[in-house]
Amino acid sequence: MPTDVDRQLAQADALLERTRERYSSVSKRSRQRREAEILRRVARIAAADGLIIAVALVLGFILPGGIGMFGALLMMALLIAATVTLAIFPQSAPPRVEQLAQVPLKALPVTTDRWLEAQRPALPSPVRGLVDSIGVKLEMLAPQLAALDEHAPAAGEVRKLVGEQLPELIKGYQRVPEPLRRVERNGLTPDQQLAQGLQVIDEEIAEMSAHLAQGDLDQLATRGRYLQIKYRDDGLAS
Repeated sequence: MPTDVDRQLAQADALLERTRERYSSVSKRSRQRREAEILRRVARIAAADGLIIAVALVLGFILPGGIGMFGALLMMALLIAATVTLAIFPQSAPPRVEQLAQVPLKALPVTTDRWLEAQRPALPSPVRGLVDSIGVKLEMLAPQLAALDEHAPAAGEVRKLVGEQLPELIKGYQRVPEPLRRVERNGLTPDQQLAQGLQVIDEEIAEMSAHLAQGDLDQLATRGRYLQIKYRDDGLAS
């Protein structure tokens, strides 16, 4: 018969396992994002350098004396400048919060995730794990919204939570002066209120994803029953 100590150890093991799974998915997501960004930058550098070399070759064929030593040095300088510039600067600025209300529903999770990632450095360290968790759930939600009607009630709920309430929570926190963010008011500090709000949003996104998945599962089961009835009846009729 398990003792209280055994039950506590089992609970601790379960908690550690959930934490390990959570941070494993977050770490994998971060690694994939870094790898994708590196590939995008390499592709941009290759395209820019290729264009510079192509222009130099065309000019070399057109001009009577070729591009000459000065042209070759200029080409090398342009190659170095393009490589360094494209390697340092990001491809595009993160989306503005105003854009979240305008993007199509199927693009909303990805766009919100990009905006959220840009806000992450300015948020307190204790909530960054929640931000990562929300990002993971947004990535899981994105393919589920691809086939969802923009005018469906579920679409409105997703847009309200992901495109309005989440940004409003973070922007409201950012408007609080930094020295007051750890000052208790009505029993909670702004840091704690932010953490609680993000926790609720994290859970709500997970619940929405589960509801959408349940709808897909119900549709699949209905389709399966239809096929069984159709082909069973066809078999009996034949």
